[in-house]
Amino acid sequence: MDRFDVLIVGTGHGGAQTALALRQNGFEGTIAMLGRDKEPPYERPPLSKEYLAREKEFERILIRPVSFWKDKQVRLMLGSEVVAVDADARTVALQDGRTFGYGELVWAAGGSPRKLTCEGADLQGIHSVRDKGDVDAITGQLGNGARRVVVIGGGYIGLEAAAVLRKLGCTVVLLEAMERVLARVACEAISRFFEAQHRVHGVQVRLNTVVDCIQGDGTKATGVKLDNGEVIHCDMVIVGIGIVPVVEQLSAAGADTPNGVAVDEYCRTSLPHVHAIGDVALQANSFADGKMIRIESVQNAGGMANTVAKNLCGSQVPYLATPWFWSNQYDLRLQTAGLSAGHDKTVLRGDPFKRSFSVIYLKRGKVIALDCVNAMKDYVQGLKLVEARAEVAVEALVDSETPLKNLISVLRGEKK
Repeated sequence: MDRFDVLIVGTGHGGAQTALALRQNGFEGTIAMLGRDKEPPYERPPLSKEYLAREKEFERILIRPVSFWKDKQVRLMLGSEVVAVDADARTVALQDGRTFGYGELVWAAGGSPRKLTCEGADLQGIHSVRDKGDVDAITGQLGNGARRVVVIGGGYIGLEAAAVLRKLGCTVVLLEAMERVLARVACEAISRFFEAQHRVHGVQVRLNTVVDCIQGDGTKATGVKLDNGEVIHCDMVIVGIGIVPVVEQLSAAGADTPNGVAVDEYCRTSLPHVHAIGDVALQANSFADGKMIRIESVQNAGGMANTVAKNLCGSQVPYLATPWFWSNQYDLRLQTAGLSAGHDKTVLRGDPFKRSFSVIYLKRGKVIALDCVNAMKDYVQGLKLVEARAEVAVEALVDSETPLKNLISVLRGEKK
Protein backbone atom coordinates (compact mmCIF):
# COMPACT_ATOMS: atom_id res chain seq x y z
CA MET A 1 0.00 0.00 0.00
CA ASP A 2 1.37 3.40 -1.00
CA ARG A 3 1.36 6.09 1.65
CA PHE A 4 1.63 9.86 1.17
CA ASP A 5 2.47 12.56 3.67
CA VAL A 6 -0.42 14.61 2.29
CA LEU A 7 -3.22 12.98 0.32
CA ILE A 8 -5.62 15.40 -1.40
CA VAL A 9 -9.03 14.14 -2.49
CA GLY A 10 -10.26 16.37 -5.30
CA THR A 11 -8.48 17.84 -8.33
CA GLY A 12 -10.46 21.07 -8.66
CA HIS A 13 -9.31 24.53 -7.61
CA GLY A 14 -9.08 23.66 -3.92
CA GLY A 15 -7.14 20.44 -4.39
CA ALA A 16 -4.76 21.92 -6.94
CA GLN A 17 -4.12 25.03 -4.86
CA THR A 18 -3.38 22.92 -1.79
CA ALA A 19 -0.63 21.07 -3.65
CA LEU A 20 0.72 24.31 -5.12
CA ALA A 21 0.71 26.12 -1.78
CA LEU A 22 2.40 23.23 0.01
CA ARG A 23 5.33 23.37 -2.39
CA GLN A 24 5.39 27.17 -2.31
CA ASN A 25 5.62 27.04 1.49
CA GLY A 26 8.57 24.65 1.39
CA PHE A 27 6.81 21.35 2.05
CA GLU A 28 9.17 18.55 1.02
CA GLY A 29 7.04 15.51 1.84
CA THR A 30 5.13 13.32 -0.59
CA ILE A 31 1.90 14.67 -2.09
CA ALA A 32 -0.79 12.94 -4.13
CA MET A 33 -4.08 14.15 -5.60
CA LEU A 34 -6.98 11.76 -6.15
CA GLY A 35 -9.80 12.90 -8.39
CA ARG A 36 -12.97 11.51 -9.95
CA ASP A 37 -12.29 13.64 -13.00
CA LYS A 38 -10.22 11.98 -15.71
CA GLU A 39 -8.57 15.27 -16.69
CA PRO A 40 -5.69 17.06 -14.94
CA PRO A 41 -6.68 20.04 -12.76
CA TYR A 42 -8.48 22.74 -14.72
CA GLU A 43 -10.47 25.93 -14.09
CA ARG A 44 -14.18 25.39 -13.58
CA PRO A 45 -15.71 28.88 -14.13
CA PRO A 46 -14.94 28.89 -17.90
CA LEU A 47 -17.02 25.73 -18.34
CA SER A 48 -20.27 27.70 -18.41
CA LYS A 49 -18.66 30.61 -20.23
CA GLU A 50 -15.68 30.53 -22.64
CA TYR A 51 -15.33 26.74 -22.87
CA LEU A 52 -19.02 26.21 -23.61
CA ALA A 53 -18.87 29.09 -26.10
CA ARG A 54 -15.89 27.39 -27.80
CA GLU A 55 -13.81 30.51 -27.23
CA LYS A 56 -11.16 28.65 -25.24
CA GLU A 57 -9.58 25.30 -25.93
CA PHE A 58 -9.27 22.94 -22.97
CA GLU A 59 -5.50 23.43 -22.74
CA ARG A 60 -6.09 27.12 -22.04
CA ILE A 61 -8.12 26.42 -18.92
CA LEU A 62 -5.65 24.01 -17.33
CA ILE A 63 -4.57 25.32 -13.93
CA ARG A 64 -1.02 24.27 -14.76
CA PRO A 65 0.51 22.33 -17.68
CA VAL A 66 0.45 18.57 -17.11
CA SER A 67 4.25 18.49 -16.80
CA PHE A 68 4.12 20.94 -13.89
CA TRP A 69 2.72 18.38 -11.46
CA LYS A 70 5.46 15.89 -12.24
CA ASP A 71 8.12 18.57 -11.89
CA LYS A 72 6.72 19.47 -8.46
CA GLN A 73 6.59 15.79 -7.50
CA VAL A 74 2.82 15.78 -7.07
CA ARG A 75 1.36 12.45 -8.04
CA LEU A 76 -1.91 12.69 -9.96
CA MET A 77 -4.31 9.76 -9.74
CA LEU A 78 -7.15 10.68 -12.06
CA GLY A 79 -10.41 8.83 -12.61
CA SER A 80 -10.15 7.61 -9.01
CA GLU A 81 -13.13 7.70 -6.68
CA VAL A 82 -12.76 7.38 -2.91
CA VAL A 83 -15.48 5.22 -1.39
CA ALA A 84 -14.31 5.00 2.23
CA VAL A 85 -12.09 6.74 4.75
CA ASP A 86 -10.63 5.03 7.84
CA ALA A 87 -9.58 7.87 10.13
CA ASP A 88 -8.02 5.54 12.71
CA ALA A 89 -5.85 3.68 10.20
CA ARG A 90 -5.37 6.86 8.13
CA THR A 91 -6.31 5.19 4.87
CA VAL A 92 -8.69 5.77 1.99
CA ALA A 93 -10.24 3.02 -0.11
CA LEU A 94 -10.97 3.49 -3.81
CA GLN A 95 -13.79 2.10 -5.87
CA ASP A 96 -11.34 -0.04 -7.85
CA GLY A 97 -10.14 -1.78 -4.67
CA ARG A 98 -6.89 0.11 -4.12
CA THR A 99 -6.04 1.53 -0.69
CA PHE A 100 -3.74 4.45 0.12
CA GLY A 101 -2.37 5.68 3.41
CA TYR A 102 -1.90 9.27 4.46
CA GLY A 103 -0.27 11.40 7.10
CA GLU A 104 -2.72 14.26 6.52
CA LEU A 105 -5.88 14.08 4.42
CA VAL A 106 -7.27 17.15 2.64
CA TRP A 107 -10.87 16.65 1.50
CA ALA A 108 -11.52 18.91 -1.50
CA ALA A 109 -14.05 16.67 -3.21
CA GLY A 110 -16.49 19.44 -4.10
CA GLY A 111 -20.06 18.58 -4.95
CA SER A 112 -22.13 16.54 -7.34
CA PRO A 113 -24.76 18.32 -9.45
CA ARG A 114 -28.19 18.15 -7.88
CA LYS A 115 -30.36 16.09 -10.21
CA LEU A 116 -34.00 16.22 -11.13
CA THR A 117 -36.11 13.67 -9.27
CA CYS A 118 -39.11 13.72 -11.58
CA GLU A 119 -40.18 11.16 -14.14
CA GLY A 120 -37.89 11.13 -17.17
CA ALA A 121 -34.89 12.53 -15.30
CA ASP A 122 -32.69 9.69 -16.56
CA LEU A 123 -33.28 10.33 -20.27
CA GLN A 124 -30.41 11.20 -22.57
CA GLY A 125 -29.98 14.85 -23.45
CA ILE A 126 -30.28 16.09 -19.86
CA HIS A 127 -27.05 17.79 -18.80
CA SER A 128 -25.36 19.45 -15.86
CA VAL A 129 -22.53 21.97 -16.16
CA ARG A 130 -20.09 20.73 -13.54
CA ASP A 131 -17.11 19.25 -15.37
CA LYS A 132 -15.48 19.04 -18.78
CA GLY A 133 -17.38 15.88 -19.64
CA ASP A 134 -20.70 17.64 -19.06
CA VAL A 135 -19.83 20.51 -21.39
CA ASP A 136 -18.37 18.21 -24.02
CA ALA A 137 -21.67 16.32 -24.04
CA ILE A 138 -23.57 19.58 -24.52
CA THR A 139 -21.35 20.80 -27.36
CA GLY A 140 -21.50 17.36 -28.94
CA GLN A 141 -25.28 17.52 -29.01
CA LEU A 142 -25.15 21.06 -30.38
CA GLY A 143 -22.85 19.79 -33.10
CA ASN A 144 -25.49 17.21 -34.01
CA GLY A 145 -28.12 19.86 -34.59
CA ALA A 146 -29.69 20.49 -31.19
CA ARG A 147 -31.06 24.04 -31.16
CA ARG A 148 -34.01 24.12 -28.75
CA VAL A 149 -32.83 24.19 -25.15
CA VAL A 150 -34.64 24.34 -21.83
CA VAL A 151 -32.52 25.54 -18.89
CA ILE A 152 -33.88 24.59 -15.48
CA GLY A 153 -32.62 26.89 -12.73
CA GLY A 154 -32.10 30.64 -12.60
CA GLY A 155 -28.87 30.76 -10.63
CA TYR A 156 -25.45 31.74 -11.93
CA ILE A 157 -24.88 28.51 -13.87
CA GLY A 158 -28.28 28.55 -15.55
CA LEU A 159 -28.02 32.21 -16.53
CA GLU A 160 -24.46 31.90 -17.82
CA ALA A 161 -25.34 28.82 -19.87
CA ALA A 162 -28.42 30.56 -21.27
CA ALA A 163 -26.33 33.55 -22.34
CA VAL A 164 -23.80 31.38 -24.16
CA LEU A 165 -26.46 29.25 -25.83
CA ARG A 166 -28.20 32.34 -27.18
CA LYS A 167 -24.86 33.53 -28.52
CA LEU A 168 -24.57 30.17 -30.30
CA GLY A 169 -27.95 30.70 -31.92
CA CYS A 170 -30.10 28.39 -29.80
CA THR A 171 -33.69 28.98 -28.77
CA VAL A 172 -33.57 29.10 -24.98
CA VAL A 173 -36.34 28.84 -22.39
CA LEU A 174 -35.19 29.35 -18.80
CA LEU A 175 -37.39 27.98 -16.01
CA GLU A 176 -37.11 29.25 -12.44
CA ALA A 177 -39.30 27.86 -9.66
CA MET A 178 -38.97 30.99 -7.51
CA GLU A 179 -40.46 34.40 -8.21
CA ARG A 180 -37.16 35.79 -9.54
CA VAL A 181 -33.74 34.62 -10.73
CA LEU A 182 -30.74 34.81 -8.37
CA ALA A 183 -33.24 34.96 -5.52
CA ARG A 184 -30.92 33.29 -3.03
CA VAL A 185 -27.90 35.50 -3.66
CA ALA A 186 -29.05 38.96 -4.78
CA CYS A 187 -31.71 41.61 -4.18
CA GLU A 188 -34.71 42.16 -6.40
CA ALA A 189 -33.10 45.05 -8.32
CA ILE A 190 -30.26 42.76 -9.48
CA SER A 191 -32.67 39.95 -10.28
CA ARG A 192 -34.98 42.11 -12.37
CA PHE A 193 -32.08 43.69 -14.22
CA PHE A 194 -30.69 40.33 -15.32
CA GLU A 195 -34.14 38.98 -16.17
CA ALA A 196 -34.64 41.97 -18.44
CA GLN A 197 -31.23 41.59 -20.06
CA HIS A 198 -31.86 37.94 -20.85
CA ARG A 199 -35.23 38.73 -22.35
CA VAL A 200 -33.67 41.46 -24.50
CA HIS A 201 -31.28 38.82 -25.82
CA GLY A 202 -34.13 36.47 -26.67
CA VAL A 203 -34.24 34.14 -23.66
CA GLN A 204 -37.77 33.20 -22.60
CA VAL A 205 -37.54 33.63 -18.83
CA ARG A 206 -40.38 31.81 -17.04
CA LEU A 207 -40.69 32.50 -13.29
CA ASN A 208 -42.77 30.69 -10.64
CA THR A 209 -42.57 27.69 -12.96
CA VAL A 210 -42.46 24.12 -11.67
CA VAL A 211 -41.39 21.11 -13.72
CA ASP A 212 -43.67 18.10 -13.59
CA CYS A 213 -41.63 15.68 -15.69
CA ILE A 214 -39.33 15.30 -18.67
CA GLN A 215 -40.90 13.77 -21.74
CA GLY A 216 -38.96 11.66 -24.20
CA ASP A 217 -39.09 9.29 -27.12
CA GLY A 218 -38.01 6.36 -24.99
CA THR A 219 -34.33 7.27 -25.16
CA LYS A 220 -33.76 11.01 -25.18
CA ALA A 221 -35.54 14.06 -23.83
CA THR A 222 -37.93 15.78 -26.21
CA GLY A 223 -39.83 18.12 -23.92
CA VAL A 224 -40.36 19.50 -20.43
CA LYS A 225 -43.87 19.19 -19.00
CA LEU A 226 -44.83 21.83 -16.45
CA ASP A 227 -47.14 21.33 -13.49
CA ASN A 228 -49.87 23.25 -15.34
CA GLY A 229 -49.83 20.69 -18.14
CA GLU A 230 -47.94 22.81 -20.67
CA VAL A 231 -45.19 21.06 -22.61
CA ILE A 232 -42.11 22.93 -23.83
CA HIS A 233 -40.62 20.96 -26.70
CA CYS A 234 -36.84 20.85 -26.83
CA ASP A 235 -33.76 18.99 -28.04
CA MET A 236 -31.79 19.38 -24.84
CA VAL A 237 -32.27 20.12 -21.12
CA ILE A 238 -29.65 21.77 -18.94
CA VAL A 239 -30.13 21.50 -15.18
CA GLY A 240 -28.55 24.06 -12.88
CA ILE A 241 -30.23 23.62 -9.50
CA GLY A 242 -27.23 23.49 -7.19
CA ILE A 243 -24.90 20.83 -5.88
CA VAL A 244 -24.85 18.16 -3.20
CA PRO A 245 -21.57 18.26 -1.23
CA VAL A 246 -19.59 15.02 -1.44
CA VAL A 247 -19.18 14.13 2.22
CA GLU A 248 -20.75 10.71 2.67
CA GLN A 249 -17.32 9.07 3.00
CA LEU A 250 -16.34 11.41 5.83
CA SER A 251 -19.75 11.05 7.44
CA ALA A 252 -19.35 7.25 7.51
CA ALA A 253 -15.92 7.75 9.08
CA GLY A 254 -17.48 9.75 11.93
CA ALA A 255 -17.04 13.36 10.84
CA ASP A 256 -19.59 16.03 11.71
CA THR A 257 -21.51 16.51 8.44
CA PRO A 258 -24.72 18.53 8.97
CA ASN A 259 -24.64 20.22 5.53
CA GLY A 260 -21.20 19.64 4.14
CA VAL A 261 -18.46 18.83 6.65
CA ALA A 262 -17.96 21.09 9.65
CA VAL A 263 -14.49 22.61 10.02
CA ASP A 264 -12.85 25.02 12.46
CA GLU A 265 -11.07 28.26 11.61
CA TYR A 266 -8.06 26.24 10.43
CA CYS A 267 -10.19 24.04 8.13
CA ARG A 268 -9.79 21.00 10.39
CA THR A 269 -12.66 18.53 10.60
CA SER A 270 -13.68 16.66 13.74
CA LEU A 271 -11.57 13.73 12.52
CA PRO A 272 -7.86 13.85 13.45
CA HIS A 273 -5.50 14.70 10.58
CA VAL A 274 -8.43 15.35 8.22
CA HIS A 275 -9.02 18.80 6.71
CA ALA A 276 -11.82 19.96 4.40
CA ILE A 277 -11.90 22.91 2.01
CA GLY A 278 -13.99 24.50 -0.72
CA ASP A 279 -17.59 23.69 -1.57
CA VAL A 280 -17.86 20.93 1.05
CA ALA A 281 -16.53 22.93 4.01
CA LEU A 282 -19.07 24.22 6.54
CA GLN A 283 -17.44 26.94 8.61
CA ALA A 284 -18.40 29.75 10.98
CA ASN A 285 -18.18 32.94 8.93
CA SER A 286 -17.85 36.43 10.39
CA PHE A 287 -19.53 37.88 7.28
CA ALA A 288 -22.60 35.81 8.17
CA ASP A 289 -22.67 36.87 11.85
CA GLY A 290 -20.77 33.74 12.82
CA LYS A 291 -23.22 31.28 11.27
CA MET A 292 -21.94 27.99 9.90
CA ILE A 293 -22.21 28.23 6.11
CA ARG A 294 -20.73 26.77 2.96
CA ILE A 295 -19.39 29.10 0.27
CA GLU A 296 -19.26 27.74 -3.25
CA SER A 297 -16.63 29.82 -5.01
CA VAL A 298 -13.16 29.55 -6.48
CA GLN A 299 -11.96 32.27 -4.12
CA ASN A 300 -13.11 30.32 -1.08
CA ALA A 301 -11.58 27.06 -2.28
CA GLY A 302 -8.24 28.71 -2.99
CA GLY A 303 -8.17 30.66 0.25
CA MET A 304 -8.95 27.61 2.35
CA ALA A 305 -6.29 25.65 0.46
CA ASN A 306 -3.68 28.28 1.33
CA THR A 307 -4.74 28.13 4.99
CA VAL A 308 -4.37 24.35 5.16
CA ALA A 309 -1.00 24.44 3.39
CA LYS A 310 0.40 27.06 5.78
CA ASN A 311 -0.85 25.15 8.80
CA LEU A 312 0.68 21.90 7.56
CA CYS A 313 3.94 23.79 7.09
CA GLY A 314 3.94 25.01 10.67
CA SER A 315 2.10 28.36 10.60
CA GLN A 316 -1.14 28.59 12.61
CA VAL A 317 -3.10 30.89 10.31
CA PRO A 318 -6.93 31.02 10.54
CA TYR A 319 -9.04 31.49 7.44
CA LEU A 320 -10.59 34.97 7.49
CA ALA A 321 -10.99 35.98 3.84
CA THR A 322 -13.70 38.28 2.53
CA PRO A 323 -16.07 36.31 0.24
CA TRP A 324 -16.23 37.43 -3.37
CA PHE A 325 -17.83 36.09 -6.53
CA TRP A 326 -18.29 36.97 -10.18
CA SER A 327 -20.46 36.11 -13.16
CA ASN A 328 -20.16 36.97 -16.86
CA GLN A 329 -23.34 37.13 -18.95
CA TYR A 330 -23.29 38.68 -22.44
CA ASP A 331 -21.24 41.87 -22.04
CA LEU A 332 -22.15 42.17 -18.37
CA ARG A 333 -19.79 41.44 -15.51
CA LEU A 334 -21.37 41.03 -12.08
CA GLN A 335 -18.90 41.23 -9.19
CA THR A 336 -19.96 40.59 -5.61
CA ALA A 337 -18.14 41.20 -2.34
CA GLY A 338 -19.38 40.10 1.06
CA LEU A 339 -22.58 38.23 1.88
CA SER A 340 -25.90 40.03 1.46
CA ALA A 341 -28.05 37.55 3.40
CA GLY A 342 -29.82 39.29 6.28
CA HIS A 343 -29.51 42.81 4.88
CA ASP A 344 -32.17 45.31 5.93
CA LYS A 345 -31.53 48.02 3.35
CA THR A 346 -30.19 48.39 -0.17
CA VAL A 347 -28.69 51.46 -1.82
CA LEU A 348 -28.71 51.82 -5.61
CA ARG A 349 -25.64 53.59 -6.92
CA GLY A 350 -25.51 54.48 -10.61
CA ASP A 351 -28.03 53.87 -13.38
CA PRO A 352 -29.19 50.40 -14.45
CA PHE A 353 -30.41 51.87 -17.76
CA LYS A 354 -26.78 52.72 -18.55
CA ARG A 355 -25.88 49.09 -17.72
CA SER A 356 -23.33 50.18 -15.13
CA PHE A 357 -24.41 50.38 -11.49
CA SER A 358 -23.96 48.94 -8.02
CA VAL A 359 -26.21 47.80 -5.21
CA ILE A 360 -24.82 48.27 -1.71
CA TYR A 361 -26.30 46.14 1.08
CA LEU A 362 -26.60 47.48 4.61
CA LYS A 363 -27.40 45.81 7.90
CA ARG A 364 -28.04 47.97 10.92
CA GLY A 365 -26.40 50.84 9.06
CA LYS A 366 -23.21 48.95 8.17
CA VAL A 367 -22.04 47.98 4.67
CA ILE A 368 -22.06 44.17 4.50
CA ALA A 369 -21.96 43.45 0.76
CA LEU A 370 -22.15 44.92 -2.71
CA ASP A 371 -23.12 43.80 -6.19
CA CYS A 372 -21.42 45.69 -9.01
CA VAL A 373 -22.56 45.43 -12.64
CA ASN A 374 -19.94 46.71 -15.07
CA ALA A 375 -18.66 48.88 -12.20
CA MET A 376 -15.11 47.71 -11.52
CA LYS A 377 -14.09 50.80 -9.55
CA ASP A 378 -17.04 50.46 -7.19
CA TYR A 379 -16.15 46.82 -6.62
CA VAL A 380 -12.45 47.38 -5.93
CA GLN A 381 -13.02 50.40 -3.71
CA GLY A 382 -16.21 49.14 -2.07
CA LEU A 383 -14.49 45.96 -0.97
CA LYS A 384 -12.73 48.01 1.70
CA LEU A 385 -16.08 49.24 3.02
CA VAL A 386 -17.33 45.65 3.27
CA GLU A 387 -14.19 44.50 5.08
CA ALA A 388 -14.52 47.36 7.56
CA ARG A 389 -18.30 46.92 8.00
CA ALA A 390 -18.26 50.66 7.52
CA GLU A 391 -21.07 52.95 8.60
CA VAL A 392 -21.58 55.44 5.78
CA ALA A 393 -24.44 57.86 5.20
CA VAL A 394 -26.84 56.63 2.53
CA GLU A 395 -26.58 59.99 0.76
CA ALA A 396 -22.85 59.49 0.31
CA LEU A 397 -23.24 55.96 -1.02
CA VAL A 398 -25.88 57.00 -3.55
CA ASP A 399 -23.68 59.71 -5.09
CA SER A 400 -21.98 57.85 -7.94
CA GLU A 401 -19.89 60.94 -8.71
CA THR A 402 -18.03 60.46 -5.42
CA PRO A 403 -15.56 57.57 -5.59
CA LEU A 404 -16.02 55.05 -2.79
CA LYS A 405 -12.34 55.38 -1.96
CA ASN A 406 -13.10 58.93 -0.77
CA LEU A 407 -15.54 57.50 1.74
CA ILE A 408 -12.83 55.16 2.99
CA SER A 409 -10.52 58.11 3.45
CA VAL A 410 -13.17 59.96 5.44
CA LEU A 411 -13.62 56.94 7.70
CA ARG A 412 -9.91 56.91 8.39
CA GLY A 413 -9.82 60.62 9.02
CA GLU A 414 -7.64 61.21 5.98
CA LYS A 415 -7.84 63.97 3.42
CA LYS A 416 -9.59 63.18 0.16
